[in-house]
Amino acid sequence: MLYRVLIFLALNFAALGIGSLFTSSGVSSDWYSNLNKAPWTPPGWMFGYAWTTIMVCFAFYLAHAWNAVSNRNLLTGLFVVQWRLNVLWNPVFFKYHEAFFGLIVISTLTLLLGYFLISYWNQLKMKSLLILPYFLWLLIATSLNAYILMEN
Repeated sequence: MLYRVLIFLALNFAALGIGSLFTSSGVSSDWYSNLNKAPWTPPGWMFGYAWTTIMVCFAFYLAHAWNAVSNRNLLTGLFVVQWRLNVLWNPVFFKYHEAFFGLIVISTLTLLLGYFLISYWNQLKMKSLLILPYFLWLLIATSLNAYILMEN
């Protein structure tokens, strides 16, 4: 179990690391600074804390899921799609300033996390709550992206 948690932690934090290459310069850019942002936009410091918590919880969720599900190929495929979408949103939004395509990416990611939550509930039961912070954060992030698209 610990071995799987460590593998998923490494993979999850690799995604965050790649994404941060685009996010760090994007947040301080004139483009982002001048956007009309949602009134419920969290303060900047919260993002690092939230993503760290989310990825730790998600690593434990995935390690439990690995032991619980019968179709590990599907689980692996879903994880890979989630990983790519998570990384992809950052350059789409922050580098290319594509709020519309960013909304498509983040909405797809949110739906995928909802699928994880619902489809593996029977096998994981209360351990499924480990994915809840990720899902809730994505709901907020999706709303922030949508607000930017509509108000800019």
